[in-house]
Parts: sequence; C-alpha cells; structure tokens
Amino acid sequence: MTYTLPGAKQFHDRQNRLRILLTGAAGLIGGELAARLVAAGHDVTALVHRNREIRGNDGALVPVAGVHACDIGEPLLGLEESEARDLAQAHDLIVHCAATVRFDLSDEEHERINTQGTAHVLDLARLDDCGVLYVSTAYVCGARDGAILEDDPLPSEGFANGYERSKAAAERLVQASGLPFAIARPSIVTGDSASGAIRQFDTIYAAFKLVAEGRVTQMEARPGASLDFVPIDHVAAGLAAIVEHWGDAQGGTYHLVTGAPVSVEGFADAIGAWPQFSRPRMVAPEDFDPAALPPFERRLYGRIAGLYASYFQRDPRFDDRRFRALTGLQSRPTDADYLRTLIAYCIEAGFLSKESQDA
Repeated sequence: MTYTLPGAKQFHDRQNRLRILLTGAAGLIGGELAARLVAAGHDVTALVHRNREIRGNDGALVPVAGVHACDIGEPLLGLEESEARDLAQAHDLIVHCAATVRFDLSDEEHERINTQGTAHVLDLARLDDCGVLYVSTAYVCGARDGAILEDDPLPSEGFANGYERSKAAAERLVQASGLPFAIARPSIVTGDSASGAIRQFDTIYAAFKLVAEGRVTQMEARPGASLDFVPIDHVAAGLAAIVEHWGDAQGGTYHLVTGAPVSVEGFADAIGAWPQFSRPRMVAPEDFDPAALPPFERRLYGRIAGLYASYFQRDPRFDDRRFRALTGLQSRPTDADYLRTLIAYCIEAGFLSKESQDA
C-alpha cells in the first residue's frame, strides 16, 4: 500500500512509517532527531563523517536502520554512484543536518562544507526525487534587528561571519532545486528545556565558559541586544513534527526559536548571580578595543569569545507563527529560570567550576 503526497515521490506506508536518510546523524541535533524519529516508528539511515555512534541528547545509543560513512564536501557525498542511487531509491525523505558550525574557518571552508555540501545532498536527492528537509539557521537574517518573518527574503549581504553566509547560500540552492523541500531554522541551540542537559559543549558554550570563569572579563555588546537561546528538545521535536506534517510543510521555511529571547544584560546578570562566577562587563562597540585587553585575555578573546561578539550586538525578533501553525509547538522563553537551569547543568556536568577561580 502506498500514498502520495503533493509534489513528492511515493511514500511507503507501513502504518505511516517513513524511510528517512539523515545527514549529520552523529551530531548534536542529528542524534537527538534520530532518537525521536526512531521512537516514532520511522526507519532512519544515518549518514556520518567519522563517528559511527548515533546518540540522543541523553547519551543513549539510537538503533538506526543503518550507518554509512560519507563526506558531504565531495560529489554524491563521496559515494559510488550505484550506492548513492540505491540510498536515494530506498528512502522517502532526506533530512540534511550535516554542517560545520565552527566560526573560525575560512569562507572557502564554510562554502565547501555548508554550501557545496548541500548542493551534493541535492544531487543525491535528484537520483530518485527525494524530498529534502534542510536544517539551516535563524541567523541567515544577517545583522538585521527587529521582526524577522519566516518568509522574509534572504539578504545578500550583512552577514556576521562565513557560517551565516554559507547557510544562506545553501538555502538558495534548496529553494531553486526543483525538489520537494522545507527549510528549518534553529537559533542558538542550548540545553534541554527542563534539565538543561546537553550532550556536547561546543559553539557558544565555549565563550560562555571563558566569560563565566572570568578569563574574558568584558564583551563587546550593544545596549538592547538579545540572545535567542532555543532548547535542543524544542529543535528536535520541531524537526520531527515537520517530518510528520511533510505534506503540509513543503515549500515552507520555519523558525525553531525561543518563546522570548534574553537581553545581553539579563544574560550577564544570570552569570553574575552565581558566587563563583564573574559578571562580564558589557562594553559598547565604539568603546571596545581588543588591543587594550591584557595579553592572555586578548588571545582568548581573539580565538574564542570574539568569534561570537556579533551575537551580543543584534536584536533580531524571530517570528515563528508559521511553524506554530503547522506543528502546534512553542518553545519556552529564555527567562531567568531557564538560564539558571542551563548554568546548573554546566556545573553538575563539570563544564563550569563549582568554586571560585580565586579560591
């Protein structure tokens, strides 16, 4: 028995079970999404780079249907054409999570992995007209402030870094692909909404640690700026819901964002509320001079904290009405309680210090 969704290949219906090819399945978002899709009864085949262990955010192994090593930076992901065609024919939908989220790479490397990598995934999808759910970032809006709607045109300039630029370019490829598609845009992914748990501390967590433990004492920040921290469980649940509503989701762009962002001042206050941590001093961009920092702090700022400085200078307000209408889901706000939960988990897990660095 089969059923057909508009503009898509036929989906094989074994009690609504879909066959899903998931890139980046060993990553933070990919692993938790795999766990939720498998729990919902879908068949998930994982595409990974090196790490063949697929784990949910709780660290538990996910019993996926299969694991294939590949390289999205290569045509057809580095697979033989026959293997690539077999994969496309054996699956109903490709969810493309694989990307580099490092901000310290060159524009060329971001373009190779995030933009050309997406082009290669689209070529794989074309081998059998697979639908593609592309996982982008809400920050393809660039340096804009104020209301950011899900159907706003993509900017052509004004991006803070090569990561944002490469993800916007990848979105354009997806939109022009001629394939059934949907685009999901998470904001800054943080720990579980209830427990604060997160399987790996990367991206902004590295800067957070330097600031909280007083190794970086000041941040270049603009008054009125805000941070859109979205819990990992909301992102994974949202992606799974888009899959479940694929017939209605096609052609749409969806923000997976917080119910309300936190101001940079509120973020600094949350850090300073813990006795062992230092409240960072927020310095207006026109008054901030990295060269005036002490040598050790200057190096840390240049290598890590400074890479995220632009996120302390913007105030985008991401509208997620289309996503909520499709899925019925809404994230919790990034309020003081959630920030305390995040910090408490970081301490419990040993990522942040339990005692003052001066003790």
